[in-house]
Amino acid sequence: MAESMPVRCPACLREHLYAAPSYPCACGAPVSPSLDERATATAVTHRVWDEQWITVRCTACDRQDQWPHPELGCPCGTVLRIPVARSTPDAQPTATQPPPGTTKLPGALRAPRPSARPRRAFQPVTIRTARDAVTAAALYLRWLGYQDIRRADQRPPSGVGLAARGVLAQVDPTVSPASLRDIECLWLTAMTESSDCVYFSLAGYEDEARAGAESLGVPLFVLDLTGTPQPVNTPADDLDATGV
Repeated sequence: MAESMPVRCPACLREHLYAAPSYPCACGAPVSPSLDERATATAVTHRVWDEQWITVRCTACDRQDQWPHPELGCPCGTVLRIPVARSTPDAQPTATQPPPGTTKLPGALRAPRPSARPRRAFQPVTIRTARDAVTAAALYLRWLGYQDIRRADQRPPSGVGLAARGVLAQVDPTVSPASLRDIECLWLTAMTESSDCVYFSLAGYEDEARAGAESLGVPLFVLDLTGTPQPVNTPADDLDATGV
């Protein structure tokens, strides 16, 4: 059951009962951030990318991942940032020292790496705001196999840019279909960084944008309101099927 605690809005003093959200770990177990009942909620007046993500450890497999910082919208219009308990990560085994009870085999005796890593079904988050669209795209990129997802260094002409090792993504939460220029700008930026690129749009794509993305090999996804990215061209179908 998700952790919950009373939260008071500092603007109107209204009290809410807030339940911590649960997110799906790669192992399949639900993970929830630990709330700090001793601290008070604060109003979000200015958004900073690093402050919108927290590290949460899965109690089932001990994996640590970045998840959205808990927030709550008060009817008075104030967005509340819910305080979370900060924990110090435990020491992890180094790459040169295998965990206790295991034997490191020579390379010739290790099992061959499978060509396609099995993945659990993607667990979406409902999209209600532009921030939810960015969160859904980030979760999907992580499900594909990309790690260390962050805000892109270069801001795209529209929407929000996300980056991870080997990929640059653009999330367009507007109500206008993405244009060919939007796709070309993303592709050119990714080329300068020697990265692949992926485009996510809430409103879909113009016909020229779809044709251009197909020729450039840019995967295009449409975000439905359930938070599930739907592939709309061949590169996106291939990426969705195999991951990275």
